[in-house]
Amino acid sequence: MTNIKFIQTIVLSIIVMMTTTLVHSADWVLDATQSQLNFVSIKKGSVAEIHQFQNIQGSLDSEGQLKINIDLSSVDTNIDIRNERLKTFLFEIDKFTTATLTATIAPSILDAIPEGGSARITVDSTLNLHGESEPLEIDVVITRLVGAKLSAVSVTPIIINAGNFSLIAGIDKLMALAKLPSISHAIPVNFYLTFSLKRD
Repeated sequence: MTNIKFIQTIVLSIIVMMTTTLVHSADWVLDATQSQLNFVSIKKGSVAEIHQFQNIQGSLDSEGQLKINIDLSSVDTNIDIRNERLKTFLFEIDKFTTATLTATIAPSILDAIPEGGSARITVDSTLNLHGESEPLEIDVVITRLVGAKLSAVSVTPIIINAGNFSLIAGIDKLMALAKLPSISHAIPVNFYLTFSLKRD
């Protein structure tokens, strides 16, 4: 009986080790239903409003290659006419349908995070938006959740400079349409992203 229990323990340990290795080296897929990407617009110098994109997709592969696609037509400002103006005059979705963020996260960083544990890291990324590409440094906390999931949360807002992405003309158009004295060219962005283990 003792030998049987010993063998069972060894087999169970091997299964746990194999499962852990598979999870650590696996591909991950963004769960859009448990993710959120927000940005803040500031008008008239001090009036801030929070907006979001409803449709985002992404993946993180076993080699640490991260890619997030943002559907610009899914912008949601809680005002229909403003949504349409942003799509038409700011993002120009007839020419630029998607914004894309790419980065590399070392697999060793993910492997070192136990279930329930977190790690704060700085990620060097590239944002492609409105036909322009710019590097971004992002501070993020990655947490390994129960149930083969990962979360990635921005620690501080990412400041997007409209001038770096040829968006100033669009902002000027929005100001004219809404009869506003100013709209900030600096746009803070925050995110909460959840990734699920990709199943074959």
